[in-house]
Amino acid sequence: MTEETRFWLMKSEPNVYSIDDLKNEGTTLWDGIRNYQARNFMRKMKIGDQVFFYHSNCKPPGITGLMEVIETNLIDPTQFDKKSNYFDSKSKKESPRWDCAKLKYIKKFNKLLSLNEINESFKGSELILIRKGNRLSIMPIHLNIAMQIIQSLEN
Repeated sequence: MTEETRFWLMKSEPNVYSIDDLKNEGTTLWDGIRNYQARNFMRKMKIGDQVFFYHSNCKPPGITGLMEVIETNLIDPTQFDKKSNYFDSKSKKESPRWDCAKLKYIKKFNKLLSLNEINESFKGSELILIRKGNRLSIMPIHLNIAMQIIQSLEN
């Protein structure tokens, strides 16, 4: 981590793609993002940024691991694949609408930081994840909040 390292949180349903899948593969393209705000956050990522892996739509949901951004501004290939759930007929190869980033596995935390624990520790003004109505799959995390999350996961 450098002084310029930023932190992010990215959600995935563990039955679709889990921290263990990433651990086994080592790296992955984070594709299939079809929300403009989440896409725009991904476009702000820099190589070396750290990313919390969040298991969503499971019991309990929460932060389970850490990844690192190793490539950015990649064209999401799923937007052109007619067999993909993420196919976008309006996206054209000469002007793609959707991007992705390549991430590498850093570690799986020994414990899960559940959404309930996150709600008890932070306010919506501190963390987009717990703001009412938030459904973003990618979001920035302020450095001081990221350090508190890491500390709670490593204790």
